Amino acid sequence: MTTKTMPSPLTINISEEAADHVRVFAAQSGKPDSNLRVAVKGGGCAGMTYVLDLIDEPREDDKVIEEHGMRLYVDRKSYIFLAGTILEYSGGLNGKGFVFNNPNAKTTCGCGTSFSV
Repeated sequence: MTTKTMPSPLTINISEEAADHVRVFAAQSGKPDSNLRVAVKGGGCAGMTYVLDLIDEPREDDKVIEEHGMRLYVDRKSYIFLAGTILEYSGGLNGKGFVFNNPNAKTTCGCGTSFSV
């Protein structure tokens, strides 16, 4: 019997499927060696919105998280709002896209791209 380890609430995790999709998007964008910046900014219908961006190198104050061969770069301000989040990819009937399972979000919008704390 195998035991599944629970993600640490003090980090940000990316599922293997989400990491695979980031690599596909990076290759399609002509940036096969890029990694993923994960951030939040003010805006959206719930107050804060998620930001994903393909980049090559982290900024000086970024936290670097490696999982499934993917590096996530997160600035310190965003990290406070994202700690404990699991970034997943959904290919269900409601459409394909990245899903943020954020334990810090008190409310989310209907489309899942913005939240409040």
